[in-house]
Amino acid sequence: MEEFSAGGRRFKRIPHQSLAANLELDPLLNENLEQWPHLNELVQCYRADWVKDESKYGHYESIPSMSFQGQIFEGPDTDMETEMRLANARSSNNEDAVDDELPSTSGRHTSEHFGESPLPAYEPAFDWENERTSIFGQRTPVTHPTPNWSGLKISVKVLSLSFQAGLFEPFYGTICLYNKERREKMSEDFYFHVLPSEMQEASVSSDQQGIFTLDTPSASVCLLIQLEKPATEEGGVTPSVYSRKEPVHLTEREKQRLQVWSRIMPYKESFAWVIVPLFENSNVEAFGGATSPSCPLVPSTSGSGSLENVIESVAKVSLDGKLAQYSGGSSVVVEVSNLNIVKESYTEDTLQDPKRKIHKPVKGTLRLAVEKFQVAFVHSDNLSDSGSVANDSIDNVDRNAELAFTGSISNGSDGLHHGNVKWNSTSGKEARVNGPNAFAENHHGEFQAFDFRMMTRSEPFSGLLHCLYVYPLTVSLNRKKNLFVRVELRKDDIDLRKQPLEAMCSRSPGAPLQRWAYTQVAIGARVACFHDEIKICLPAIFTSQQHLLFTFFHVDLQTKLEAPKPVIIGYAALPLSNHAQLHSEIHLPIMRELTSHYLQDGAKERLDYIEDGKNIFRIRLRICSSLYPLNERVKDFFLEYDRHTLRTSPPWGSELLEAINSLKNVDFTALIQFLQPVLNMLLHLIGDGGETLQVAAFRAMVNILTRVQQESSDGAERNRFLVNYVDYAFDDFGGRQPPVYPGLSSVWGSLARSKAKGYRVGPVYEDVLAMAWFFLELIAKSMALEQTRLFYQGLPLGEDIPPLQLKDGVFRCIMQLYDCLLTEVHERCKKGLSLAKHLNSSLAFFCYDLLSIIEPRQVFELVSLYMDKFAGVCQSVLHDCKLTFLQIICDHDLYVEMPGRDPSDRNYLSSVLIQELFFTWDHDDLSQRVKAARILVVLMCKHEFDTRYQKPEDKLYIAQLYFPLIGQILDEMPVFYNLNAVEKREVLIVIVQIIRNLDDVSLIKAWQQNIARTRLFFKFFEECLALFEHRKPADIMLLGCSSRSIDGEGPVSPKYSDRLSPAINTYLSETTRQELRVQATPENGYLWHGVSPQLSSPSQPYSLREALAQAQSSRIGSSTRALRESLHPILRQKLELWEENLSAAVSLQVLEVTEKFSVAAASGSIATDYGKLDCITCIFMSFFSRSQPLAFWKALFPVFNNIFNLHGAILMARENDRFLKQVAFHLLRLAVFRNDTIRKRAVVGLQVLVRSSFYNFMHTTRLRVMLIITLSELMSDVQVTQMKPDGSHEESGEARRLRKSLEEMADEARSIDLLRECRLPANALQAVPEGSTENRWSWLEVRHLSDGLLQALDAGLEHALLGSVMGVDKYATAESFYKLAMAYAPVPDLHIMWLLHLCDAHQEMQSCAEAAQCAVAVAGVIMQALVGRNDAVWSRDHVASLRMICPMVSSAVTAEAFAAEVEGYGASKLTVDSAVKYLQLADKLFSQAELYHFCASILELIIPVYKSRRAFGQLAKCHTSLTKIYESILEQEASPIPFTDATYYRVGFYGDQFGKLDGKEYVYREPRDVRLGDIMEKLSHIYESRMDGNHTLNIIPDSRQVNADELQSGVCYLQITAVDPVMEDEDLGSRRERIFSLSTGSIRARVFDRFLFDTPFTKNGKTQGGLEDQWKRRTVLQTEGSFPALVNRLLVVKSESLEFSPVENAIGMIETRTAALRSELEEPRSSDGDQQPRLQSLQRILQGSVAVQVNSGVLSVCTAFLSGEPATRLRSQELQQLIAALLEFMAVCKRAIRVHIRLIGEEDQDFHTQLVNGFQSLTAELSHYIPAILSEL
Repeated sequence: MEEFSAGGRRFKRIPHQSLAANLELDPLLNENLEQWPHLNELVQCYRADWVKDESKYGHYESIPSMSFQGQIFEGPDTDMETEMRLANARSSNNEDAVDDELPSTSGRHTSEHFGESPLPAYEPAFDWENERTSIFGQRTPVTHPTPNWSGLKISVKVLSLSFQAGLFEPFYGTICLYNKERREKMSEDFYFHVLPSEMQEASVSSDQQGIFTLDTPSASVCLLIQLEKPATEEGGVTPSVYSRKEPVHLTEREKQRLQVWSRIMPYKESFAWVIVPLFENSNVEAFGGATSPSCPLVPSTSGSGSLENVIESVAKVSLDGKLAQYSGGSSVVVEVSNLNIVKESYTEDTLQDPKRKIHKPVKGTLRLAVEKFQVAFVHSDNLSDSGSVANDSIDNVDRNAELAFTGSISNGSDGLHHGNVKWNSTSGKEARVNGPNAFAENHHGEFQAFDFRMMTRSEPFSGLLHCLYVYPLTVSLNRKKNLFVRVELRKDDIDLRKQPLEAMCSRSPGAPLQRWAYTQVAIGARVACFHDEIKICLPAIFTSQQHLLFTFFHVDLQTKLEAPKPVIIGYAALPLSNHAQLHSEIHLPIMRELTSHYLQDGAKERLDYIEDGKNIFRIRLRICSSLYPLNERVKDFFLEYDRHTLRTSPPWGSELLEAINSLKNVDFTALIQFLQPVLNMLLHLIGDGGETLQVAAFRAMVNILTRVQQESSDGAERNRFLVNYVDYAFDDFGGRQPPVYPGLSSVWGSLARSKAKGYRVGPVYEDVLAMAWFFLELIAKSMALEQTRLFYQGLPLGEDIPPLQLKDGVFRCIMQLYDCLLTEVHERCKKGLSLAKHLNSSLAFFCYDLLSIIEPRQVFELVSLYMDKFAGVCQSVLHDCKLTFLQIICDHDLYVEMPGRDPSDRNYLSSVLIQELFFTWDHDDLSQRVKAARILVVLMCKHEFDTRYQKPEDKLYIAQLYFPLIGQILDEMPVFYNLNAVEKREVLIVIVQIIRNLDDVSLIKAWQQNIARTRLFFKFFEECLALFEHRKPADIMLLGCSSRSIDGEGPVSPKYSDRLSPAINTYLSETTRQELRVQATPENGYLWHGVSPQLSSPSQPYSLREALAQAQSSRIGSSTRALRESLHPILRQKLELWEENLSAAVSLQVLEVTEKFSVAAASGSIATDYGKLDCITCIFMSFFSRSQPLAFWKALFPVFNNIFNLHGAILMARENDRFLKQVAFHLLRLAVFRNDTIRKRAVVGLQVLVRSSFYNFMHTTRLRVMLIITLSELMSDVQVTQMKPDGSHEESGEARRLRKSLEEMADEARSIDLLRECRLPANALQAVPEGSTENRWSWLEVRHLSDGLLQALDAGLEHALLGSVMGVDKYATAESFYKLAMAYAPVPDLHIMWLLHLCDAHQEMQSCAEAAQCAVAVAGVIMQALVGRNDAVWSRDHVASLRMICPMVSSAVTAEAFAAEVEGYGASKLTVDSAVKYLQLADKLFSQAELYHFCASILELIIPVYKSRRAFGQLAKCHTSLTKIYESILEQEASPIPFTDATYYRVGFYGDQFGKLDGKEYVYREPRDVRLGDIMEKLSHIYESRMDGNHTLNIIPDSRQVNADELQSGVCYLQITAVDPVMEDEDLGSRRERIFSLSTGSIRARVFDRFLFDTPFTKNGKTQGGLEDQWKRRTVLQTEGSFPALVNRLLVVKSESLEFSPVENAIGMIETRTAALRSELEEPRSSDGDQQPRLQSLQRILQGSVAVQVNSGVLSVCTAFLSGEPATRLRSQELQQLIAALLEFMAVCKRAIRVHIRLIGEEDQDFHTQLVNGFQSLTAELSHYIPAILSEL
């Protein structure tokens, strides 16, 4: 593992920055200060480098963020893969184009894993820093204490000075910040000069610029600019030339005179002044917004100018809402043309005096470049070497432009004449000041003006500063003089010839300190006014002799032979020790002469003073020192500290004790300014003072810290001044003294022990607890510094510093202190005090720090002490503290590498963490459960993304570290199940990550314990697949509806996603808010919106998003969909990309583990249920039932094949029926997909199942049943039809794709390519058992299987296509039900279901016989299954007898009924009772159809059941029913009217509009009362509705043969013919006419499969002709089955025809009548009671044969064939047959008349007479043709 602290460089030294970079320090400070310990301490504080602990706040280097690949989630009707491939092909010409908008498709490929790690997708925006901030009491680093650490910086550079009269002499000036309202200077002066072109020297830089600092903008803040020039020569060119209204033209002589004079005149006079306002009143608050154009540092709306003059300034704003490091403004050119010439004396105080005369303006312009830039907190580490701000960590960049504008300033309203001050934008190259230069120490050409408010701020001095600013104001004389003042600093007043000290700061940048400084010359003034600022570097210690000496000179300003020489007119002295601390004005007298010892009190009497010793010299002093305290108590403390340190104060320490105690009353500002040195001194006393001093110093320190914390609070728990002290300033005295921590621990520990013993310790103890964090961090840093100093020098390069070995006494002291503090936490938590939680965090960070310093096992003792104190399930508040404690400690950089408590242990902290997290999940407190889960996820992310732990062995180590957590959860699974969905996801993502990095050996060990535990292990994965399944946003229901809120504290972030980490919702919420904040910046104030209106076009999506976001924020419980819609499109795309990748990664990871499990199970080395392998089956069912990406489907099927190779026998066994059924269903479902990649893999999956079936069972019977069952279920889900544009329906794409897949399954030619494409071996379909060479795979059987499935698909499709006509075409409806029943015949349940549907349809159509057949078929299916199982009273003979009723009942009892033992589809449902029920239904329906002979057969099948059960009552009922049935049969047979159960019609279909029916003939079975006209009407109604506008329906009116080619196109034809059923033994070649009579029928005559009809025709083409020309065609039809059938119509499969000649027709007609009479005469009658029906029948036949009115029938035959020309055409044989038939007919009629006379009574005598007369008349007529007839009769 890579180590963090390479080379042991733990501490970083940061050079100290001075408060004022341009100060030269007093050489005295470089001297030995040992005699002044406090000064030594102060100088060390300000000069020593800051020492920063680089590891204190953690160090984390993350790997680059992972780029995610767009996952493809296909639906049945989508093929995004192909669309993307085509799109890529189209854009292949633009390969060089880079599209950053689209998600990257380049994930890191890992060879050993199936997919990517799921953790990066779960936490795609993981931010270690951000996650740490959520820890309660988290300490955050602050910037090191730079001067002017925040606020506004203003850069001013003088560009030029020009006058109307011209520039021929040098001008000098000062610029400072000035407060108009308070009339005081805010900063020191910045000096500049402007030289005429001919005077400029190459060495003089004109690029000098002043930098001024400002806390906040204010309307009263101005720039005060004062100009001076060489003192005016008497009689020379006066300054008035610069202010004349008319143009002035100087002569060459005047120009030369000016130039010469300026060279010889070293003294300057005041020339002009101006106040330039920086800010306007109206817009100080909205700084940077749209303002009036009167100030340079805010943009103007009324500005004019071209866009070229506009310079955009860019500030980066990160998406996490933090301010950028600085924001820079463009340099604005200020043209100051209202310079006020000085004509009278003035002071800065009187500038705004309303009574003051208005000065005449100068006719000239001063051009300045003014720039402002905002300075915020900038960590030193964020500054690059060049001083620019490093901003690499900001991913998303929005740019704001802030622009300056051209404008003009009108006169101000405050009485000041601003004149025409113009503000212009610079061209960009001119006078730019880079923002980051604000942090530079002293860049070339920059003067950092000292901010005087620094001395009054309540902030610690962070640098060495020891200066005095002297302002000579006025000298009041009684005569006018040309007066100036010289200032010097003298050490004493003894030797006047001794040179003064070099202490005066030069005006020239970089120049050394001077001995003297000079003021301006006040020319001809009685009251001389000066405007100079003289800066003096002070000595470190003020002595009574040190003083300022002022020398007053008069200078003659006339040109003479030599340069003017000043004349001394007096002196003034100011002792520093008396007045240095004063800030008020001082008035001094002026001495005429100096003598030695002029400072002594007695000297005043012997000195001569001007103006009678009046105080005529007025000066102002301003001391700025971080060495010299103005507060007396601080000064006393420093003094007593020195005395104590130097041991010059007997008795030792009493005065110091008093001084220490008085510190509590020090003014806060003075206290905090000297905070760092005071704390250092107190720590020094705590370290080596006596016990009394130690306690006093400690208490004083506690008091100071508490005051600082309270009085300068910025809302943070750790005050920034104190943090700066600990983190940067404190260096434990640089190793010059013993470390602080033993003494500090000791004195604090004794106080804590006193409190623990019950002694009164006063309120200071509460303050100690409140400030415990400070002392604990101080102790830790002291230890770390000692550790570094001890080992660093002798440490070999690249090695870590060894742990610091604490002395036993010190560690014992720390342990006792820690114990006392823990007790406080424990007790105060119970009371609910917030201090306890802060103290808890401080203790945690103390342990955190110690882990890097001392031996970790010593720290573990502290941790163990903590855990013992908070052991077990404690109060909620205490448990929360415990979680926070662990959260902090485990965030340590080297947490992973920590040892155990014993050398044999792995990692003590991780084991404690796991234990406590598990306890937490068993809690009822929801917020703590969430917190515990979050801790775990954040830790896992931190490990996973850490650059140090990227090697496989590191990841394995970490996985093994956390693996016990999985075992603990497995032991207590109810704890896991009690978690809510969010918590479960957090836990599961960690579990998946652990298992991903775990080695196989550890995994197998986990599976070896017991079966139940292994099963629970895989329950995790089932939960994973459910909770991380990716669903489209439209499918996601409203979130936030849980009754339990996730977080009880604070507002809950809106849920954009319920799949990803909760941190993502916060991230997106913050990002959206930041985006809106950026968009909401004032736009009206920017010129570029006016120039480029398209930039703010309302067509941009921002306004819509903003509206959505506002709607979202104002709506409680808004849906996830609405929230997602409110996101920026790129964010929404990212969110979906993350969710897709998370789902894919989890699924692939689970698949990977499942394969490992499968291999382990094959070796038998684990504990699992080998009978069912339910771990594998449950996971696979979960895989298939959920939405999965394309990448998963590609990876799944090789694993699927391997698992069935290894465990096919178990997975295909009956115990796994449910699994197999689910798999079959989902494979068929995937076979419907439009995406070919998935569909082909589904086909291969089906082939794998088939291969496994062959291998294990040698056949596919049971698999076929399974597939048919699942296909049936699938058909209810899949849309098999789709609507065409014309409104009709056709086969859908899903159905076509399913058909294609089923065909490919049996396609031997394509199988090899298919396997290769799906990455399966070429021999994957070989089913060769071990030890055998026989391949059991049979393509023939596979095709049979495929055909069976296709038959079911076709039946279902046909049924669906009938949907619109199902209510109209009952015949087609019944047929579709029939086809479905046949297709699903292998599955008894489905077969029976569709048969019953068919039965119901027939009953609705009143087709009782067909409905009864359906019931018989159902009973037959059940009987077959029962007979096959040998568990019923029936035998194969009974099945055969049932088949005589319904031929569809199969005679073969196959194994498929047993194979159907599938969950929900079992032969166990096929019972004797259900068979009896359906037999009884058939009996009832046959009775309604009056087919009693079938009823008898059915009852004979029911009787054996009741016999076997000895159910005599039921038997009695059955026999009663049988009696009634036989009586009904006798009644039918005895009826004189022949009984017909139905009528039959042949229907032929001709026309393409009939579809599949075109060209086919059917025989329809209709109720017996349906006549030809009825069926014509019915069929016309059915098929007319199917005709479109291009087709019509015609009915062919006869039964002739139809030639399809002769039919008219566009017309559909129906040919409907009545047909007669044919008896089994009937002679179809007989020429007799067919007369149907039940008297000749039998029971078997009710089952018909042949039908005939006769068609008359003539040879001449006419349909009808005379008897001599009339031919007859007899057509015999063979149907597909027999009637009554399961349907109303049967297809004609065979058609034969016979033709009869005219004479054969005539003979047949006569023979038919003869046979009818003979049959009536010869039929036996059992008794006299039967005579009546016989008489009626005989009378009817005789009347039709011999009655006179019908003689034409027989006579017409004679006329046609026995007379004239036709008789000559008859063959002799035909003639003889005709005569014989006529003779036989007449003989039978004669016999019948004789019988008739015997049967009739009196009432029928007349009828008999008619019959006799008719017979005689007929005989007479026939005798003309057949003379022999008379002899025959």
